[in-house]
Amino acid sequence: MRTIRLVALVAVILAIPSVAQERSITIRVGALLDGKGGMQKNATIVVQGSKILRIDSSAASNPTYDLRTLTAMPGMIDTHVHINWHFGKDGRYEPRAASPAEETLYTMENLYQDLMAGLTTVQSVGALSDVAIRDAVARGAVPGPRIVTSAGQINENTGGPDQLREAVRKLKSNGADLIKIFASASIRDGGKQTMTQEQLDAVCGEAKAQGLRTLVHAHGADSIKASIKAGCGQIEHGTFTDEEAFRMMVDRGVYFDPNIGLVLQNYLRNKAKFLGIGNYTEEGFAYMEKALPMGLAMFKKAIAVPGLKIVMGTDAVAGAHGHNAEELIVRVKEGGWKPMNAIVSATSVSADSMKLGSTIGTLAPGFEADLIALDGDPSADITALQRVLFVMKGGKVYKNAR
Repeated sequence: MRTIRLVALVAVILAIPSVAQERSITIRVGALLDGKGGMQKNATIVVQGSKILRIDSSAASNPTYDLRTLTAMPGMIDTHVHINWHFGKDGRYEPRAASPAEETLYTMENLYQDLMAGLTTVQSVGALSDVAIRDAVARGAVPGPRIVTSAGQINENTGGPDQLREAVRKLKSNGADLIKIFASASIRDGGKQTMTQEQLDAVCGEAKAQGLRTLVHAHGADSIKASIKAGCGQIEHGTFTDEEAFRMMVDRGVYFDPNIGLVLQNYLRNKAKFLGIGNYTEEGFAYMEKALPMGLAMFKKAIAVPGLKIVMGTDAVAGAHGHNAEELIVRVKEGGWKPMNAIVSATSVSADSMKLGSTIGTLAPGFEADLIALDGDPSADITALQRVLFVMKGGKVYKNAR
């Protein structure tokens, strides 16, 4: 009899829904950019839980959020940031915070600035400490963009092929989502190739075997071509890229992130805060100054290459967080890119590069409710990306300043 009663009780419990039906949220907008190049006027976005349930063409009569004067688009995705880089108490660049607690607080500050600026996902190619912050943001304990991280970096000094393969496996065990590789020197040091073909083959080969993506810092054509031959998936910077390297990227489906609109400009306007620390020398700053027109010329060649997959990445360091949209503004206003191409780059194309294209980067039913609303239409005026009045990530509103 006791067993029968227990079975009956279990049946009753199983019949009760474990989670009550979540109430839907309706957001009325004046215009909607879907992240794929499409646009519609007077739309209503219906959100349930963390996802977009549907998008109606008719305007809701009593929406939860009435943003009829604003333009909605997917939250921006920055594929290259350093979330823990910061200026210390003296206002100078501080490579290492005084304590882990202080580093965490500086990181949280950067994340909040990025989120308020309309970034709902960032890829941090930096430190092991990113992993704990990533998980805290995912739990909802810390406000910030969704984080994807390399949890460290690999360069020519990591070792020979066997040591490099072991380093990849170690990064994976530490929680890395991808592998960050330095195949060339910094632009401040001339950007020469630093890793051999054998080393790159080992890293990218092992990363692929472990199911991890690869992102490569490479300025020169030689280091770029070697990285592509090794099967690496994304090239950063590319200041001295040539036509052959561009063709190789297209042929092998490699993503390209030129970083021309924020990182060097940020260094130069904050020169006094960096100068004299590490390789931030007068000579290095002079090289960065010269690199600005070189990068712009390279970008103009890049956008003329049919089929080249260009993502949005800023290389945001200390002083740059929250200013990420400047990258796209420079690409459009100085580089000659069409605004809609820039928007698609910062949304669906960047999501695809991170293998998240089926869940983020697009405003459509079934996708995560990562959306922002702007004062103005960025497809007509790209500077509207700097006027973010509403931010929702995963169905939760973090900013509503309309």
